[in-house]
Amino acid sequence: MENIEQEGLLSLSLAVVSDCGGEKSRKRKRTMLNFNPLNPYEGKIFHLLQVREEMLKLDHKRKGVVEEDGKGVHLIHLLLITATTVDENNVSTALENLRELYQTVSLIGNSVQRVVTYFADGLAARLLTRKSPFYGMIMKEPTAKEELTAYTCLYRVSPYYQFAHFTANQAILEAFEREYDVDNNGLHVIDFDLSYGFQWPSLIQSLSEKAAGGNRIFLRLTGYGRTLEELQETETRLVSFARGFQNLVFEFQGILRGSNSNLVHSRKKKNETVAVNLCFHLNNLINSSMISDSLKLVESLKPSIVIMVEQEGSRTPRSFLSRFMESLHYYAAMFDSLDDCLPLESAERLSIEKNHLGKEIKNMLSFDKVEDPMRCPRYEKNMETWRGRMESHGFVGMKLSSKCLIQAKLLLKIRNTHYCPLFGDGEGGWFRVFERDEGKAISLGWQDRCLLTASAWHCV
Repeated sequence: MENIEQEGLLSLSLAVVSDCGGEKSRKRKRTMLNFNPLNPYEGKIFHLLQVREEMLKLDHKRKGVVEEDGKGVHLIHLLLITATTVDENNVSTALENLRELYQTVSLIGNSVQRVVTYFADGLAARLLTRKSPFYGMIMKEPTAKEELTAYTCLYRVSPYYQFAHFTANQAILEAFEREYDVDNNGLHVIDFDLSYGFQWPSLIQSLSEKAAGGNRIFLRLTGYGRTLEELQETETRLVSFARGFQNLVFEFQGILRGSNSNLVHSRKKKNETVAVNLCFHLNNLINSSMISDSLKLVESLKPSIVIMVEQEGSRTPRSFLSRFMESLHYYAAMFDSLDDCLPLESAERLSIEKNHLGKEIKNMLSFDKVEDPMRCPRYEKNMETWRGRMESHGFVGMKLSSKCLIQAKLLLKIRNTHYCPLFGDGEGGWFRVFERDEGKAISLGWQDRCLLTASAWHCV
């Protein structure tokens, strides 16, 4: 917007949600409103964009306004009121509330200010159709490089992804050990969400350490990726890393997400253990039918173990407001946890929040917009909900070993020592790990909020 003149903005049109029907049968339509002197929203919309632009300039003088004025609770209250007015299609009041929010929040403020910034963006975008030029300004996607940088930063400073990957790898390694002998020295891992392949170097190293007496271990990795470029870069990194281990033979096969053309090559070979990795995969699918299809596919592979790691939440909120509340609690904990080891002025923190967490927030708030009605994933982020799904598709929960729990606690202790020794209490600062479901699951929490749960399954 910095390079767009006011006259250019006033020539653009936008779309505003118009509500028809009650809560049970809520249907939305968009009426295109052109900028003209008679448009009652013209001034409010343009002023809202101006206020948002000022906020994005990262004025350091605004830092700490919530702490100084004691308005943290007020800010959350105003956000919830704004969400209600947006859901009720009270456009005029929603725009006024959004303007007040943008005047108070800051990308370099405390965790409350920062998380509310991205929820405000999501609400503002929800008032617009995807065809609106303002929608594109608010929902601008990070570049592939920016996404990778944000992911890498979060991986390094937070136990979030490390907990998921190390716990999954330990369970996979133990499943392989149970079947491993001279004649069964192959492991085939099928990863349904490769995500740059950061999970697998530690498994490669662990397998190499297990190989002894000149017996080589064969690791075959089949991974689903979003783009060919991502798959090629991941393959290059992993193949290069694996070359350093002479007693391990590594093979990689990349498959574009949504493609089943090469699954015939993922069938079990003789003398190999098959493990399926479902870290952060199922809840990213767009509807229940796709979740069911994925689980049927996994069951057909007859793996020795299936690892699932998913975000935690309450029971399947279906309305917009219930989804909004659940997500606000979850991401408030995530933003708060970043304060544990990164300063407010940190470029890494800003990258994580803008290009990773912020992107997730805005996408969550807009995924049921009527332009693409099928892209409405069920918000199934509860361990009990996932347990029911897995059991209904022929899977039984497996007890995770004490090594998984010990390793997770050690991860928090190491992280607390190296990154934030002055914060929190106990071995992992304010992060904690604990067993659930009679030892069949292990969760990572921040203070009293559960963030992730890892569980293991096998076919009936």
